Amino acid sequence: MTWLLWLLVAAPIAIGASFLHAAPIVVFVASALAIIPLSSLLGTATEELAAHTGPTLGGLVNASLGNLAELIIAILALRAGLIDLVKASITGSIIGNLLLVLGAAQLAGGLKYRTQKFNSSFAGTSISLLVIAAVGLIVPTLFLAAHPDPARAATERVSEFVAGFLIVGYALFLVYSMGTHKSAFDALQEETFDETPAAHEAPAWSLPRTLAVLVIVAAAIGWMSELLVGATESTVHTLGLSDVFVGLILIPIIGNAAEHSSAVLMARKNRMDLAASIAIGSSVQVALFVAPVLVFVSVLLGHPLDLAFGFFEVASVTLAVWITSAIVIDAESNWLEGAFLLLVYAVLGVAFFYF
Repeated sequence: MTWLLWLLVAAPIAIGASFLHAAPIVVFVASALAIIPLSSLLGTATEELAAHTGPTLGGLVNASLGNLAELIIAILALRAGLIDLVKASITGSIIGNLLLVLGAAQLAGGLKYRTQKFNSSFAGTSISLLVIAAVGLIVPTLFLAAHPDPARAATERVSEFVAGFLIVGYALFLVYSMGTHKSAFDALQEETFDETPAAHEAPAWSLPRTLAVLVIVAAAIGWMSELLVGATESTVHTLGLSDVFVGLILIPIIGNAAEHSSAVLMARKNRMDLAASIAIGSSVQVALFVAPVLVFVSVLLGHPLDLAFGFFEVASVTLAVWITSAIVIDAESNWLEGAFLLLVYAVLGVAFFYF
């Protein structure tokens, strides 16, 4: 992943372009490129911190900070009042992880290995989590459609309760995976890695260095995200794109590019369990943790965000969950399944471009 660090040169370009009042599209592109290697550094620092804290607490650290870059972008967009963009980024991240990331990983791994297998326990748990995540996003939408609520006040209250329940569900999953059924997940990790699992390796960085990198990188991501969000509206207008397309397609790719690369690399190493857990786990985290957190943060910022999405977005998430469940349920994958997932993502991408 060291090649990603070359993209850090985009950070000073974005800062300079902002100070010189360059075209917003230049600031947007440069800041977007800078966020990619910063996200990779954040992931590395998170893994180092997990190595210092031990496997159980380390798992919680990884789960909590896994989507930090995307969360920062969304919070800044909320502060700017870009509600539609934020809501689109939530559904876009779920769809992108399930179709684009998992599809690319299965295609890349399948071109090297004829058939790759998942752990059957992982497949079953993943399907359950995906269904619960979809329910949490669908119910507020159905409520708004069935219950006249022009001011969306009742929809906001429903969304807040649903957000609370989703966080409880996420906490229960953490207890399940790191507590009551920890041995099963440890066994899965042992099966996944050919070498000694990273969780059992000695940390390469000292704790002070790890914490310093976390703070500095998080601050840098915040700065780049501020520039990105500030240039978004003008860039969207210049390119003739909609907030929905930018949120659904561009923002998730920017925020999770480093994680996406990791999934593909793991698949190429025949670690399909790990590649799938990166893709599916990120989607679950967005639905059960990031989206609910954004609901409560939006109240504090004075720009209430509800979980009632557009019909097309909800239908797309439902399709993504359904096709992913069908793909992983047999605990096997091949290049053709990966290609089909990518084709579905392309179909949805074209539809959202003209939406």
